[in-house]
Order: sequence, then C-alpha cells, then structure tokens
Amino acid sequence: MQLGFLFLFLLLMYVVQRFWFVHTWRAIETLTLGTWRHSLQALLVGAAVLLLLATLDPIFKLFPRAWGGAWVLAVCRLWLVASLFGFLAVRSVQALNRLTETGSRLLPPARLARFDPARRAFFRYAAYLAGGAPILAAGYGFAAERLKYRIVKVEVPIAGLPPRLDGMRIVQLSDIHAGDFMPRAEVRRAVEMANQLGADLAVVTGDFISDSRDPLEDCITELSALRAPLGAWGCNGNHEIYAQVEDRSQKLFEQNGMRLLRQESVELRYQGEKFNLIGVDYQRDHMTSGPRGPMLADIPHLVRRDVPNILLSHNPNSFHRAAELGIELSLAGHTHGGQVKVEVVDHTITPARLVTDFVAGLYHLPMGNSSGSNGHGGRQASLYVNRGLGTFGFPVRLGVPPEITLLTLRCT
Repeated sequence: MQLGFLFLFLLLMYVVQRFWFVHTWRAIETLTLGTWRHSLQALLVGAAVLLLLATLDPIFKLFPRAWGGAWVLAVCRLWLVASLFGFLAVRSVQALNRLTETGSRLLPPARLARFDPARRAFFRYAAYLAGGAPILAAGYGFAAERLKYRIVKVEVPIAGLPPRLDGMRIVQLSDIHAGDFMPRAEVRRAVEMANQLGADLAVVTGDFISDSRDPLEDCITELSALRAPLGAWGCNGNHEIYAQVEDRSQKLFEQNGMRLLRQESVELRYQGEKFNLIGVDYQRDHMTSGPRGPMLADIPHLVRRDVPNILLSHNPNSFHRAAELGIELSLAGHTHGGQVKVEVVDHTITPARLVTDFVAGLYHLPMGNSSGSNGHGGRQASLYVNRGLGTFGFPVRLGVPPEITLLTLRCT
C-alpha cells in the first residue's frame, strides 16, 4: 500500500514538474541572445535535478544540513507544493477556456471574430494569475504566517468537575519541531508568551524535533523555562520515535526539572483538590510503521474513578479509546491543524482531514461506550487538539497560525 502511494506521488510530481519545465524551456528558447539562452537552460536543468533530489530526500536523506542544505531543501519543497497547486489552477482555467470555446462556436461569425481575441487574452492572463497565486501564498506562509504566534483561549466544560478545580488553567504547547526553521530564539519567544498567561499547569504534547539531526537538548532546555505552580509536564510524539530519542527526551526533561510521562500517571493538587495527570508515548496508527496494538492499551489501570483524569497523548486519534476509558480531558497535537487551510464557501479544506477527524480545536465524545453508559451517566469526554508551533515537510503555514493554548476548566 505504501509503495503504491509512493508511486502515485512520484508520478504526480513528474507530471506537474514536466508541465512547468516544458513551458519554461519554451519561454527560454524565445530569447535571441545565445549566451543567456544556454545559461538559463543549464540553470533549469540544474533546478530539475535539485527537485528530483528533494522529492527523494525523505527516503534517502540526500541533503546535508551543513552548507545551507536545509534551506535549499526548503526552497525545493516550497516549489513542489506551490507548483502542484499552481498546476491544478492553470489546468482549471484551461478547462474553463475549452468550455467557453465550445460555446462560442454557436455565435454568429461576425460576433465570434470580435469575441475570440478578447476571450483568449482574458484566459491567458487568468492562467498567469492562477498559476502565480499559490507561489505567492507559499512565500507569504514561509516569510510571515509561520512566525505569527497566536494565543488561543478555550473554556473546557467538564461534567462532574469538583468546584475547586473550576477555573484551573492549563497552558499547552505542542509540535515544536526545533531545527533550522524553528531556532532556539523562537522557542524561547513562545515560552515567554506562555509564561505571561499565568497558567496553573504547563504541558507540552510531543514532537520536540523532526529528526535526529535537530537540537533536542536546546529545545528542552528552552522549554524548561516554562513556569507554572503545578509544574511542566510532557509526552513524546511520533518524531521522537523516528529520531529514536524517546529515552533521551525523558532524561533531558528530568535534568531540566520537568517530567515526561510515559505510560504513567501522577496525582496533582489544585486548591486542595486532586486530579490525575496521565501521559503516554505516541500511539501508533496508520501514520507510522511498526507494531500497532490497541490504542492506550497500557493505561486502563492508570485511569481513576475518584478524581478527574487529564491525558497527554500526542495522537488525537487516541481520543475514541480515551473516552471509552472514562478520561475526562485529552490534550493532543500532531496535526499542525493541517498546516495549510483553505476555506471554500462554508467548507474547510486541509490535508489533516485525510488522517483524522480531530484536526484542531475542541471536540466531545460520549464517555464510556457510544451510548454513554458504563457508569458515566451520559457524560461527555473532551479533547483539545493544539495546532502546534513548528512545521514539518515544508516550512509554511497558511490559514493555520502557530498556537499557544490556554485552557480553562469549567464545571457543567
């Protein structure tokens, strides 16, 4: 299955890049000065080779981090994504052009002679605009929106919440992805903004880095500056698995005065009232290779019935099982809110919908089984999915600004 998707992806990339390469080559051939023409053609061939290497880099790790390799790879990936949407936009304009051309044949010859040149000019410029818009949008998403941190304040109603826990505030960071495009200074800025919210509890729900070449120690050192009376807590994400740093992350948390929860829980107190904080490593599903058992298989014994439970689980797809277990509140990340979001009429289009129903924001499910029984009295479990700070794949955010969340627990 994965090989099939890889083949289709590579085929699509070939079709798209061939489209742009051929059109650019033809434009260069119109130049009369031979030196410029040959130089630009050589540059175009070199760019095509770089794009091929960038497409294969996730598999073979072809780009070194040194000597600006990360930036070259980022530019290539930006082009791959923008050129795909530009290709689709241009083809859409061309299809509409063909439809109008078919309809224009019904016009009288005299009127058709006046209509055709204007129609062709309109669709030619429309194709230029449609093809260029995704490229400009990608540039904006890279240069501006990915660094515009947004504070999101959410009130979370929890049935049966003890009155003393009403108003308890939790600040959540997620998906830091520290590295070339999330430098240490930016992590520090996010932590300072989080501290200004004056939360009672601070949590970080995974993906501190993207791969083993990223500065994990720098990231966790900056996160250790989080200040909250009940401490700073975290869980591992899927990229800690990929980088094989789950154990190291745990040790770095401990060395920096925090705690990373791995299939374990801790009892905390707020205004004299107890609650149970549970943390798990990334819960594998269709997005990762490796062993996949039932979600949250190792924690049923950690769930308490005498106090409220809060779960830190990077993968929001664990929410179904968490609700069945009677966990009142789950905090997750992982999706980046799709990283790119487009609003079409009243529908939201984002890549994250391909892998989860829980893209971003607050969700509810019946606690216990689907009928809300199992002794939970029809109460609802809640999930909040943080949109993350960093980026992965390509350093762009469009319509999904990086997020620092302040959650306030409320009795219902």
